[in-house]
Amino acid sequence: MTHRVLMLPGDHIGPEIVAEADKVLRCLADAFGLAVELEYANLGGCAVDAEGTPLPASTLGLARQADAALLGAVGGPEWDGLARERRPERGLLAIRAELGLFANLRPAILFPELAGASSLRPEVVSGLDILIVRELTGGIYFGDPRGIRERTDGVREGFNTLVYGADEIARIGQVAFAAAERRGGQLCSVDKANVLESSELWREVMTGLAPSHPGVELSHMYVDNAAMQLVRAPRQFDVMVTGNLFGDILSDCAAMLTGSIGMLPSASLDEQGFGLYEPVHGSAPDIAGQGKANPLATLLSVAMMLRHSLDEGDLADRVERAVARVLASGLRTADLAAPGDSVTPTAAMGDAVVEALRAEAG
Repeated sequence: MTHRVLMLPGDHIGPEIVAEADKVLRCLADAFGLAVELEYANLGGCAVDAEGTPLPASTLGLARQADAALLGAVGGPEWDGLARERRPERGLLAIRAELGLFANLRPAILFPELAGASSLRPEVVSGLDILIVRELTGGIYFGDPRGIRERTDGVREGFNTLVYGADEIARIGQVAFAAAERRGGQLCSVDKANVLESSELWREVMTGLAPSHPGVELSHMYVDNAAMQLVRAPRQFDVMVTGNLFGDILSDCAAMLTGSIGMLPSASLDEQGFGLYEPVHGSAPDIAGQGKANPLATLLSVAMMLRHSLDEGDLADRVERAVARVLASGLRTADLAAPGDSVTPTAAMGDAVVEALRAEAG
């Protein structure tokens, strides 16, 4: 069976890092027989410029026909002045909602060679391996009513709605419990139940799921404490599950524990296994076109795509081993380099991963 993969380069460094993913996928096809067909489409600011909307109907149609999609990054300051519904980020939110991509998986794994690049001491982060499961299609990012209005006293105010249904909470909870069963059997549910009614329900539903998963030890933690604990003692966590807003913040916090946000992949899955895969970092307009972008989070996102949507677990392992070998060889992009280190450009880092894959193929 040929896998259909939709490639969405996006904005600024997005095309640069997706180009390296293209190299890796074509290498897997050539060296290991991966049957894959790549199609390209616009999403984000490039789609606004070319087609007048951040999520063109043609892009959504191709996504519905694909087995998986790989995204670079969207957004940039040149689109900040647009009406909110036309901004690049609205395209990303829209494709997640349209495709039902409710489960966001964000692993934070510290490669041993990068312990010195972490913002924390090596003895605190060595061996770090956390999976953050973030609910992605509900919560305050999607709640209505929302907007900016003028009060009767003439003062403008912004307002958003944070709402979660018990069914939404149970659905993401089941994903998190299943992940914990495959890993270390520890699940920490993160909320703000001491002040938010939506979090009261969140905690109630998560607690109700626990008896169906006797092999998993469930704990609860307020989000402010969870942020502190990620910095104080991150290895206490195995799997964390939380809502959309809290997950957005905590996963970026966890990213810096790994040495760079340029090392974190992610998967956004529907109930049937289709996924949109993307690095956690943004479009980085300040370094676009300079060969400074780290492509490794994108390549690790390819590995997640192979494992979760394409049922190619062996090839996923090969990509992850290739990334590890490249880091072990001492190659570093600008975000990973220590003072005085030589810096490997974006394309050269992608080439090195391809070379490591070909060496494994013999």
